[in-house]
Parts: sequence; structure tokens; C-alpha cells
Amino acid sequence: MIRTKLSLRRPLAVLGAALLGLTGAVTLAAPASAHHTTITATAACDQLSGERVITWKVENSERNKTATITKVTADPATPVTVTVAGAESKPLDTVVIPKGDYVEATQRVPGDTARATLTVDAVWQKNNARASNNGSIDLSADQSCSPAPKCVDASQAKYSHTFDGPKGTATVKLDGDLPLCGDSKQWFTLVSYFAPRPEFATPQYVYGTPDSDWIGGGTQTEIELNVEIPDCHTQVDLIWGGVDEVIDPLVEDGKRYGDKKLGSKGAPGNRSTGPRGWYNGGDKSCTTPAATFASNCDGTVTVSLSNDGKTSKYPVEFEVRGENGWSKKVTVEPGKADNGVEVPAAQAGKVEVLVDGKVIENGTYGWDRSADCPLPTVTTEADCDTFSLTATNPEGGQPAKVVFTYGEKTETRTVEPGASETVTFAAGKAESAIVVLPGLELEMEVAYAPEGDCGGGGGGEEPGLPVTGAAAGGIAAGALALLALGAVLFVVARRRRVHFTA
Repeated sequence: MIRTKLSLRRPLAVLGAALLGLTGAVTLAAPASAHHTTITATAACDQLSGERVITWKVENSERNKTATITKVTADPATPVTVTVAGAESKPLDTVVIPKGDYVEATQRVPGDTARATLTVDAVWQKNNARASNNGSIDLSADQSCSPAPKCVDASQAKYSHTFDGPKGTATVKLDGDLPLCGDSKQWFTLVSYFAPRPEFATPQYVYGTPDSDWIGGGTQTEIELNVEIPDCHTQVDLIWGGVDEVIDPLVEDGKRYGDKKLGSKGAPGNRSTGPRGWYNGGDKSCTTPAATFASNCDGTVTVSLSNDGKTSKYPVEFEVRGENGWSKKVTVEPGKADNGVEVPAAQAGKVEVLVDGKVIENGTYGWDRSADCPLPTVTTEADCDTFSLTATNPEGGQPAKVVFTYGEKTETRTVEPGASETVTFAAGKAESAIVVLPGLELEMEVAYAPEGDCGGGGGGEEPGLPVTGAAAGGIAAGALALLALGAVLFVVARRRRVHFTA
């Protein structure tokens, strides 16, 4: 008789890339008679399907007789098949076991099966001997078999990230080779803020538009995020969630991101590995303090303060300083201006505007008389015995110091705004008087020209015209025209004499 040995290589090949873990706990049934089959088993896990794959080995005890299998009972009751070389798989209960040989059969059972048994009935043809034998395998010692995952559940997914706060950039990547399952998506958001200081402080206001994107949808496993950074103190946060998670503004005792920041110690931020996803910095204040100055005719300076630039998000406390310790503080809200700071004339020679103890850009000034400010005027009266000069200071100006000099005599007066001062000299041989305003750096020469005939005395040989040089005649003629109106105006001239006749 020809011995035929059945090959069971094909079922093993079908498992392909399945991860197989062997289980060796096998129980054998005692032979029912001299003729018997011996049944043993091994098992492995097919991770592609999540099933246990049991390989049953059924041996013929007789070396000179074939055994015909007549019945197979399996628990779990799933098919038990063998594959003969060159043939399709067929049930085990149709197989003949050669003399002294064995067959191997394959059975697939659920992955959580704890125990499997197989009972084989066989008959030996020469003497019609019959036997029913069984075998079993204990699978409980092994963990239940599950299919290899094809995706990762969003609730279990892990990520890794990069973060560059000063540049406002970040990336987030799903760890592993599997996408998120189904249509699930996980959102991440990068947001930047205006901040009052370069370290954490409140309040903070969102700058620009936060950048938000998601990982998932079965295909997207990595994202890049970019935000604009203000040109001032800032905070940048990489957070778990979409734009609905953005807090604006961040205020004292208000909501915080906490462990939603990627790279945090707690969940969900700790589900992404990488640097801390938050940054505080910037070297400029998020305000735009500015000052403009205007000199007033009365010697005061009006300081206009503003806080209305594009980065002005916080109130600014200005300090306006003058000379001799004078100081005034003013707070200007963001987007506003204040025009109400007036530095007194006595302190307006040097004005400084400071914020946080530092002089701001273009924040220094000194009072400067405007060309529009009216000048003091002088009128004269003269006869053969006296020469009177009257200085009048217009309202709205500063007190004016006036020095009158005629011949050897000098008189000094301070003329208040809106007032006049008169000095009278005894007529002498001097042909003109000098009037000086030191505070304005102005000087004028006024000719002594009494009305009427003084007999050739008092004012010199030819009274009425000053003797002041080549241009004196023309200037005197102009002065006489002004005297016809009862007043002589000072001409604005720095340390230059202007000649008038009285």
C-alpha cells in the first residue's frame, strides 16, 4: 500500500503577514481501544482577522492499516479542513489517514475563545475496528486575539509638535503610521496677543487672526500653523482645540488655557511631545506715546499727549516735567489724546515728557516766542524841558522788562501785560534815547525832537532829526509818520538799533 502524507502548508501561507503567537496547552483523550487516533493542537493569532488559528494534528496509531475518518465534532463548531497537495481544502471527516501517518487540519475560532475541543471518529478497514478520540487546547492563558488596527481612535491618538514663539510658527504631527479613524478630526490653534509686559501679565488682547487647522479625515496627519506677531510685548500660545477655544481677552482672574497648551504636563496638552507651546517676550511697549508742544505768547507751553497708534492697547501714564521741579502726571487711554497740560511760564524753559521714567522720542522742548505774538510799543512826548517815553505791553503776553537810557541817566521798568509804564527825563543835549527789552533781545533808538522852537537849545543845534548815520533821515521820517498816530512800534530786530524821532 502506498503511504500518502497530506501537506498543510497552504493554510499557513494564507495567514500571510499575520502575527502568530503559539499556544501550547493541549489535553489528549485516552485511547478508547487498541485502534485509536492521537489528537494534538497548536494555535496562533491572525491579527489581520482577529481570529485564533488552530492546527489540529490527528495521528493514526496503526502502522499497517489506514484510518478513515467518519465524523468530526468541533467546539467551537467552526469548519475543520485539510488541504491535500494539488487539491482544494476539504472537511476533515472525508479524509483517510495513511498507515502510521497523520494529517493536519485547520480550524478558525473567534479571538476570545478560551478553550477548543475536537472529537474524531475513525474506522480501520481490515477488521472494521472503530474508535472515537478527542483532543483539546487551552487558550485562556493567552490574551484575546484582536485584529491589527487600521487606524487610531482620536481619543487615543498621540502627537508631536514644534514651536517657535518669536517667529509665530508651529507644526503638529500625528504619531505612528496610522491615520485617525473615520472622519474624526483633532483641531489645533496658534494665537498671538498684545501683552502689557514681556513676561506673563494681563490684560492681553488677541493680535491679528489665530491660525487653526485639523489632523484627521482619514488622510491629513500633519499641519503647519503661522500667526503674525505684534511689534511689541506679546504672548504666543499653541493650544489643543479650534478657534472656539481662543480666550480674548485674557484678564485678571479670568479663564486660562492651562493644560490645553501643547507640551503641558497634564492632559490633553501632554498627548503631544515637543517644546512648551507658549512664549512671552517682545522688547517694546504695546502703546504709542507721543507729545507735541506749542509756545504761547504769555510764556507758557501747552503739551498735547496722545496714545492712538496701531499698537496702543493700554493706558499710558505720562509725566510732564518743567524747570525747578515742576511736574504733572496725566493718564491717556488707548486711542485717545489729551490737550490739557500747560506748563507755567516760569517752568517752560525746559519741558520733558516721560513714560515709565524715560523721556519719550521727541519728548523735549523749550519755550520759543512766536512771530505772531504782539510786541510792546513805545510813545514819546517832548518839549524844551522834558523828554517822556511810555512803554505799553499788550494783553496776552509776558511781563516785559524795559530799560530806558537818555544821556547819562537810565531807568528800568517792568511792564505787566495790558499795562503801561512812563519815564520822564529832563531835556538835555543828548539827541536820542535808547530803549532796550532784554528779554526779547530788542533795542531801539528814539530821537529827542521837541515841538516848537526852543531857541536852538535843549536838543542840540538842529533839534528834530537824530544824528545816527547815513540812513537816519529815512528812519526819522518814518518815525515822524508814526508819531502822527501817537505811537511808535518796536521793530523786531535782534540787538539792532532802530532810530525814531520824538
